Amino acid sequence: HLPNATELEEFESLVTNHTMLHEQMVNFFRGFRRDAHPMAIMTGVVGAMSAFYHDSTDITDQHQREVASIRLIAKMPTIAAMAYKYTVGQPFVYPRNDVDYASNFLRMCFAVPAEDYEVNPILSRAMDRIFTLHADHEQNASTSTVRLASSSGANPFACIAAGIACLWGPAHGGANQACLEMLNEIGSVDRIPEFIARAKDKHDPFRLMGFGHRVYKNIEPRATVLKESADEVLGLLGVENNPLWQVAKELEKAALADPYFAEKKLFPNVDFYSGIILKALGIPIEMFTAMFATGRTVGWISHWNEMITNPYRIGRPRQLYTGADSRDYVPLNKR
Repeated sequence: HLPNATELEEFESLVTNHTMLHEQMVNFFRGFRRDAHPMAIMTGVVGAMSAFYHDSTDITDQHQREVASIRLIAKMPTIAAMAYKYTVGQPFVYPRNDVDYASNFLRMCFAVPAEDYEVNPILSRAMDRIFTLHADHEQNASTSTVRLASSSGANPFACIAAGIACLWGPAHGGANQACLEMLNEIGSVDRIPEFIARAKDKHDPFRLMGFGHRVYKNIEPRATVLKESADEVLGLLGVENNPLWQVAKELEKAALADPYFAEKKLFPNVDFYSGIILKALGIPIEMFTAMFATGRTVGWISHWNEMITNPYRIGRPRQLYTGADSRDYVPLNKR
């Protein structure tokens, strides 16, 4: 359903006016070690929301479901930004109602109380695209986790916390981090031919991270959009001044020009460009998955609502036992 102008204004107003986090939850952050991973903090804080927002945990009440949905979408950027601020030892920056969703997030991450902070619209647009393009992507592991938790009748905050925990796994939400680590390993433009050759050698364990996709067998549509933002961001910040960005641009060019990668359908994917953009924005690598979780919350909430508002049964995946056959019991004193 595409909203009309009035519906869109009402929705934006609801989200904007629910970005503030319950003030008592600030104390919850202080219970973590300073070097805690941002995803550990987000998992704990989102799960704890059910202890602070009792008026939106009844999944049988449509109004409470709507309130919980808005709260989670609105507060997730605030929680992510606070997780970042906490790990770098800076004071929390509160959200503002006169700033858009993506700009508000960047401002809460990088502003400090003693200075004004204006978000460049190019950077804000890039962040907005990352949030939008990561919002949902079929029945992936974390979405399945949210739906399985939802099937038990758990409250929405617990279900989304479960999704965050699943997303934390490097095989799911850590792909853009792996891409950045690969670029660091390559190190300089003159080493690209060496790593291209290694990627084509089936006996070499090295693989190009950020290329190819299990679903898309041609150029990924999300990657096409983020490539545009990556070019804008790197153009604004000056790619010629950063060796990592130089490697990224040249690696992209070399891979797209090589027939081997075209034949294998190994085109740059969304993780390749999102990692570059987040790094350029100043987001530390350990925060990358938290960015993913912030955008994906919208999809998780949509799946949760779709499931709860239709007939469903508790999920119970079946398994096939392939272990040992029947074995005799031997008393402990005879083993």
